[in-house]
Amino acid sequence: MVEELIGKVYRVSGPLVVSEGLKARMYDVCRVGDEGLMGEVVGLVGEKALIQVYEDTSGIKPGDRIENTGMPLSVELGPGLLKSIYDGVQRPLPALKDASGDFIARGIEAPALDRSKKWEFKPIVKKGDKVNGGDILGTVQETEFIEHRILVQPNVSGVVREIYEGSFTVDETVAILEDGTELKLYHKWPVRIPRPYQEKLPPEIPLITGQRILDTLFPVAKGGTAAIPGPFGSGKTVTQHQLAKWSDTHVVVYIGCGERGNEMTEVLEEFPELEDPRTGKPLMERTVLIANTSNMPVAAREASVYTGITIAEYFRDMGYDVSIMADSTSRWAEAMREISGRLEEMPGEEGYPAYLASRLAEFYERAGRVRTLNGSIGSVTVVGAVSPPGGDFSEPVTQNTLRIVKVFWALDAKLAARRHFPAINWLQSYSLYVDTLSEWYAKEISPEWGELRTWAMTVLQEEANLQEIVQLVGSDALPESQRLLLEVARLIREVYLQQYAYHPVDTYCDLKKQFDILKGIKEVNDIFFRALESGKLVEEIIGVQGIDEFARAKFEKDYKTAMENAIKKIKQNLGVG
Repeated sequence: MVEELIGKVYRVSGPLVVSEGLKARMYDVCRVGDEGLMGEVVGLVGEKALIQVYEDTSGIKPGDRIENTGMPLSVELGPGLLKSIYDGVQRPLPALKDASGDFIARGIEAPALDRSKKWEFKPIVKKGDKVNGGDILGTVQETEFIEHRILVQPNVSGVVREIYEGSFTVDETVAILEDGTELKLYHKWPVRIPRPYQEKLPPEIPLITGQRILDTLFPVAKGGTAAIPGPFGSGKTVTQHQLAKWSDTHVVVYIGCGERGNEMTEVLEEFPELEDPRTGKPLMERTVLIANTSNMPVAAREASVYTGITIAEYFRDMGYDVSIMADSTSRWAEAMREISGRLEEMPGEEGYPAYLASRLAEFYERAGRVRTLNGSIGSVTVVGAVSPPGGDFSEPVTQNTLRIVKVFWALDAKLAARRHFPAINWLQSYSLYVDTLSEWYAKEISPEWGELRTWAMTVLQEEANLQEIVQLVGSDALPESQRLLLEVARLIREVYLQQYAYHPVDTYCDLKKQFDILKGIKEVNDIFFRALESGKLVEEIIGVQGIDEFARAKFEKDYKTAMENAIKKIKQNLGVG
């Protein structure tokens, strides 16, 4: 180690260590103390470097040795990522448990990718071929359904002098370029630098989630950004489980950032048991979990989000669609606030650092549907959960997130208390992708899709306006047409917007079924108003036989026949042709 890369501890303040005599650049990774605790340079003041340590700094004292690795915080990208559970700085938690028991010992290290496992490598390029950064060198069958495409590191290019086929560990050389550069099954990439691509494509294809309220009213595009803010108990975690399980993406990256240990335990236990609907295998087969609970060091929590998004970009560069669930960005912001306080920076609103908005923007900007360096098309869709204290959406993290993301799914504690799930408030939520995706919906599902969506939103808005009058004087004081509109709105809410995550049929609703159910509700609406015009009483219309069968049709496998039979029954009982 060059002498100038060695320094010593000058001062310790929680996870922040100030060094002296150390030559360092911003974001260099350092080893602090006798145990070699991992840290990252976050500030330079004169001759001193400010290092945030990713572990407990108890026992570190002035004069202790600090060693600069000269490298930024990087992740290992290669076969073995899928099915893995990492902490915020990509240390594999199962390996740490084997080495130190239930509690992670300080200074413990383990390689992110298994160095002993052999992978069957099949080259695509051959000797004499020119390869550039991002090109696919060959493939490894990582899991039964995901083919891992071995990429040339983005900043490397040259002519292939030698390439080998067979079983290799990630550490062994599989190709040599003319200039002597050795290529392995994995490479490293700095987490704070976005991976390059050729061009960003417009968000024209929806991310199909199978959740009716999301796909129909507030869709998100592949490569888009969405936020789910909501108070405790409103269903953020179950909604993210549903998105992870049913979204039409190839790979899921789930970041548990600063969540309570019991919540993260639930995720770690449930994900291996969740069955992937596409393959029938455990969902973990195409998932990477990053667990950084609230009792783990704060500094590592700040890094966990960057670790997750870099892994997501790597799978995107292979040509896969990736969804990333960050739960929750509020805890990430709290970690930034704590570190900012240690750095004695000028605080912004509610004590958060002044750069909160730009850091959030940097994270969400790494989403997108892109043409990769090798010409394939991949996407990273980011869904960030926000946990505003007391459900207050006016606090800085929620407000700054809303300025950046294009989709806002507002969870409502009142809806959750009424057992309406998903508890997404249809009056507060919005999607800025509706217009750009309308052409896809019209072409792939039906030209009537946009019209039906507008009609449903109009009915729900009118119902909200009428509720104020109903609460004052009761529904009987309303004109008959408005009383009927309230009944139709109830059907939209209870039949369409409510969806049961644990029901074997209703947990997932494809777009064709969504369209058929909404069209069925519109047909019932037309029958109701024709019956009213023909002289039927509102009470008679609302209590018509067949309406309960219509409401239950969505739970049937052959829902279409059940709906048609129910509508026929309603028509007969109301005497409407």
